[in-house]
Amino acid sequence: MSRYTGPVCRLCRAEGCKLFLKGDRCYTDKCAINRRNSKPGQAGASKRHSKQSEYGLRLREKQKLRRYYGMSEAQFRRFYARALKMDGPTGHNFLQVLERRLDNVVCRLGFGLSRAQARQLVCHGHFAVNGRKVDIASYIVKAGDVVSVAAGSRDVTLIKNNAEVAGARSIPAWIEFSADRLEARIVSVPGRDQIDTPVNEQLVVEFYAR
Repeated sequence: MSRYTGPVCRLCRAEGCKLFLKGDRCYTDKCAINRRNSKPGQAGASKRHSKQSEYGLRLREKQKLRRYYGMSEAQFRRFYARALKMDGPTGHNFLQVLERRLDNVVCRLGFGLSRAQARQLVCHGHFAVNGRKVDIASYIVKAGDVVSVAAGSRDVTLIKNNAEVAGARSIPAWIEFSADRLEARIVSVPGRDQIDTPVNEQLVVEFYAR
């Protein structure tokens, strides 16, 4: 599956907000949004901006959410189709499913400094769910699942370094993390108030419903 391999700070500038695509750098003064908060390209430096259409507003919100979780359009649509089949508000269901992706959980725990790094660690087989190694980044965890560093990966330098600061990170309330055992239990599916993704999910639903 093809993925964007260009400069990720350009994506944050295009959306006009932090998408936290470069890990710890996004929390420093070196963040592109802090240094130059304008759209990329020559047109972005101009102060002349046309009024955004209703379609453009919804498109930008959809692109922002897709880029935040680092997904291709085809995969993003499949997850939206899954959310449509669930009971309850589609927008909330969509965010809930995206949050429960294994690569996102690994990132939320701090083992991956960014979702891209977390995805690579998962695909290389460094994590297990309920004691069974899982190398599918889009694997959906459910309440009661235990996500842990695989037995043979606890001495991996990158994981060890990230684990040293993982306990100091802000872990979502729907995840119970044990730094000593390098594992986390999914306490419940996340509620909307427990998801801090900077997006208006209703606009995304309206984009696909048009």
